[in-house]
Amino acid sequence: MDVIEFAPTKEQYAWTFGGVDPILRIKPGTLMRLWTEDAFSGRLRSPSDRPGEALDMREVNPQTGPFYVEGAEPGDTLAIHFVDLEPARDWAASATIPFFGGLSTTERTALLHDPLPDLTWIYQVDREREVVVFEALHGDLRLDLPLEPMLGTVGVAPAGREVRTSLVPDMFGGNMDTPEMRAGATCYLGVNVEGALFSVGDGHYRQGEGEACGTAVEGAMNVTLIVELIKGKAPLWPRIEQDEHYVVVGSARPLEDAWRASQVGMIDWLRELYGLDRLDAYQLLTQISEAPLANVVDANYSAVTKVAKRLLPKGRAYGGMHRYLREQARI
Repeated sequence: MDVIEFAPTKEQYAWTFGGVDPILRIKPGTLMRLWTEDAFSGRLRSPSDRPGEALDMREVNPQTGPFYVEGAEPGDTLAIHFVDLEPARDWAASATIPFFGGLSTTERTALLHDPLPDLTWIYQVDREREVVVFEALHGDLRLDLPLEPMLGTVGVAPAGREVRTSLVPDMFGGNMDTPEMRAGATCYLGVNVEGALFSVGDGHYRQGEGEACGTAVEGAMNVTLIVELIKGKAPLWPRIEQDEHYVVVGSARPLEDAWRASQVGMIDWLRELYGLDRLDAYQLLTQISEAPLANVVDANYSAVTKVAKRLLPKGRAYGGMHRYLREQARI
């Protein structure tokens, strides 16, 4: 197995999906050890920092990549297995940002009340106890929260020569912000351009469903992943396979359309796995699906549909690719 280690300099960050030349070429089957910067580009470091003053909105959600996967062609499927996600710092940041967030007035949700204030929360990481520490800004409450690392952003270049900001999720993946994107999971993305051109970033040390205020516990991340290529079989929407669940992420506005996209995506996956008629798959999904929110704050909202494997006959998605990659990760 080829092994590549790569940590980008600031000049090497990607800020979009599409429109960026590949930074490295890799072969399918490569194990990569990568470093990703936090969504704030490291600019929020103290509770005294004000996001409106400290952040450059042209430089949020820096991506590590893109990487050119040899042999990847439009219509193929890229499989990215996350072997390990480890916080790269002993602290992380979250914030309220004026005109941003699920419970704030915005330029498009125009209301008469004032925007939320510029505030920053710093979370300390206790690696021994595997927690991050929440400390209230306006009181004495202090809580230990489980450390649950995930990646907010995983994606490939979009189709049709589109260039999309790293703040947006869509069919190409991108800023989906789902806690399902954690170590042990395999993400399947449809390839749209030669080489796929995939990037990762936006590490979260933990995040609640929906990412209500628009920022998770944002931190730099050490990412270990394996990249594989499946010829053909490209899914319309991003898929995630875990040991215990199948997951589909749909992204759109309004939120109902994001949910619909994820539901139809799962119906299509059940048909592929078990040869079901579409309406039989629809009926089955109605009785077994879980539908957690991923984000309700980004340029597109993201909704998740997941089903427990224990409720289904044994299946071999993509010829058992997830199990194969799990075995490779143990080598």
